[in-house]
Amino acid sequence: MSESDGGTMAIKHVAVLDVGKTNAKVAVVDLTSLTELTVRRAPNAVLPGPPYPHFDIDALWTFFSASLRDLGLDFQIDGLAVTAHGACGVLLTATGDLAAPVLDYEFDGPEETRKTYDELRPDFSETGSPNLRNGLTLGAQIHWQLSRDPELRSNIGHMVTWPQYWAWRLTGKLTCDISSLGCHTDLWNPHLGTWSSLPDRLGLAGRFASPKRPGEIIGTLTPSLQTELGLKAVPVLCGIHDSNASLVPHLLQQEPPFAVVSTGTWVVAMAVGGARRNLDASRDTLINVSAFGEAVPSARFMGGREFELMAGGKPAILTEDSVKRVLDSSLMLLPAVVSDSGPYQGCEARWSETPPDDATLHVALAFYLALMTAACLRMIGAAGPTLVEGPLARNPLFCRMLRSSTERPLIVSASSTGTAVGTALLFSPRIGSPQKSLVQTADPMMLAYARSWTSLAESLYASVAQQRTDRSPP
Repeated sequence: MSESDGGTMAIKHVAVLDVGKTNAKVAVVDLTSLTELTVRRAPNAVLPGPPYPHFDIDALWTFFSASLRDLGLDFQIDGLAVTAHGACGVLLTATGDLAAPVLDYEFDGPEETRKTYDELRPDFSETGSPNLRNGLTLGAQIHWQLSRDPELRSNIGHMVTWPQYWAWRLTGKLTCDISSLGCHTDLWNPHLGTWSSLPDRLGLAGRFASPKRPGEIIGTLTPSLQTELGLKAVPVLCGIHDSNASLVPHLLQQEPPFAVVSTGTWVVAMAVGGARRNLDASRDTLINVSAFGEAVPSARFMGGREFELMAGGKPAILTEDSVKRVLDSSLMLLPAVVSDSGPYQGCEARWSETPPDDATLHVALAFYLALMTAACLRMIGAAGPTLVEGPLARNPLFCRMLRSSTERPLIVSASSTGTAVGTALLFSPRIGSPQKSLVQTADPMMLAYARSWTSLAESLYASVAQQRTDRSPP
C-alpha cells in the first residue's frame, strides 16, 4: 500500500507494466471494478549474445513506451506500477548505464562456477532460497558475472531488482523491492526482513539499492517522459514480483488458511496460514516474501513451459468422451517434463502409454499439470480453499482435477491477468472483491486417478533420490 493515502484517493485507472518470462504486457486496470479495461502484449525476447543470452531491454522499453503513449489517448492514467518475474536483477554503473547485459536465468553459464558459489552461498535456513540450477538464483548469476569479468565489480554502482529497473526508467529513483529480493535470490533473509550475508561475501555491500515494500510510491513520472508519453506527473509504485502480485487481492479479501496458485510460465503455489511444514529445498520449495513483508511458504514448477513443450501448439477439441477414455485407461504423463526444477527434479517425463490422439494428450496433460500443482500444495502445507490465477484458471480440466485431487474447495479467478489487478491494488486496498467462481464438486474417478498418479510419481522420485545418494561421495 502507498504510505500516502491522500495521494491515492483520486486514482482510478492504473497502467501496469507486466514483464513475464515469455511475454510482456501493459494493462489498464480500473480500481473501481477491479477489471482490466485493456491489455497489450508483446514477446519478451531473449537475445543470444554475445556475451551471453540476455533480455532485449531496448525492445521492451519500445513496447512499454508506445503502449503507454497510445493508452493515454484512450484512458486517463492516474498511476503507474510494474510487476515482473523473479530471478532477475540489473547491474548498473554509477551513472545509470548497464554495467552488464541482463542475464536470462535459463542460461546454464552459472553452472561453470557452481562449486565455488555453493561454498559462498548462505544456508537455506537463513534465506529460504533453494539451491537452483543455471541462473535461477540471482546470487549465482551475479557471482558468475563477477567471475567471468574481473572489471565488473569496480564498474557496478548500483544493483536493482527487475521490477525496479523499469520503475527507475519511469522515475529516476533507484530501489529494490522485498518481494523480488525474497524470490530465491540468496540475497535476503525473509525471517528477519534484512539483507542476507551474501552481499558482503560478494564484495558488493552498499551497492544494492534500498529495499522497499512494493506499494510504496517512489516518485512520479519524469518530466521528459511526461512530454514524450503525453501523461501527467502520475505517481509510480516501487513494484512487485509477479507471483506475489497475484497474492495481493487474496491477502486483502480472504481469511486464512488459503492457498493461491499463480500460473504462467511458472506455476507458483503459495500457502497462507496453512499447516507448518519443514520445506525440502531439493524439491523447489522456498520462502516468498509478500507485498506486506510476510514470509509465505511456496513451491513451483515450470507448468506453462511444460504445456508448450508437450502440446506443441496443437489445438485439441476436448470432449467428455476423451476425459472418460483417459480416466478409464489410466493414461498418464508422469514427471517431469522440465526436470531441473519442480517437485520431481531429476525424474524424466514418460507416458504410461502413447496417447492415441491429440484430444487424449491434452486431457492427460491438463491432469498432469493439476497433479504437479497438487504436489506443490501438499509440500507447503496448504489448507482451506485454493485460488487459481492466470492462464490455467481458464482450463476446466486442470481445475476439475486440482479440485478433486486436493479434496478442498477451488476458486477460479475471472481475471485474465491476475498479476496486473494485484499490482494495481497496491494503490488502494479499499476496493471490492475481484470476480470469482467456485468449482464446487469433486469427481471420485479423478480422485482415484490422482492417487494412482501420485503414488507412481513419488516412487519414481524416491528412486532418483536414492540414486543421487548412492553417487554422493562418502
